[in-house]
Amino acid sequence: MSEKPTAESLLERGLFASRWLMAPMYVGLVGSLAMLLVIFVRELVHYAPQVLTMTADKGILAILTLIDLSLAANLLLIVLFSGYENFVSKLEIGDTADRPDWMGTVDFSALKMKLIASIVAISGIHLLKIFMSLGKPGPSTSEETLQWMVILHLTFVVSGVLLALMDWLSSRSAKH
Repeated sequence: MSEKPTAESLLERGLFASRWLMAPMYVGLVGSLAMLLVIFVRELVHYAPQVLTMTADKGILAILTLIDLSLAANLLLIVLFSGYENFVSKLEIGDTADRPDWMGTVDFSALKMKLIASIVAISGIHLLKIFMSLGKPGPSTSEETLQWMVILHLTFVVSGVLLALMDWLSSRSAKH
């Protein structure tokens, strides 16, 4: 004999089903990945004709721009895959040869660490690009803006260290 669903069980089923409201957001992130690809290709097309005439500094800045975009795309993929698997549903794609090893193993804690590490790397690359352009002709960054950029970058670094420390302390206390 089947039990009649109670208000509590109906609420819990509804709450559990609400995770699917996140699915369109992950589809939107796929669109964001496509946008990053367009920006990457646009930058590559912009710099490619200049490669034989650009200075080493300009070449490094161009490469740092492309690396920056690549890191942002990698971060987007990590958030997309692990977020979907952690909060919506497991990806049923089988054990294909090109399936990344980390897929299905990145929990929320690891996702936070990958996120902050990527933000620190992206921030560091952006700051390096600004430092390399100091004293060069063209638009310059004010001293105050540069100071705030360094402070913001250091805030990201300290946040990352504190998150890692909190995760380490949490894992140690869970063992006891």
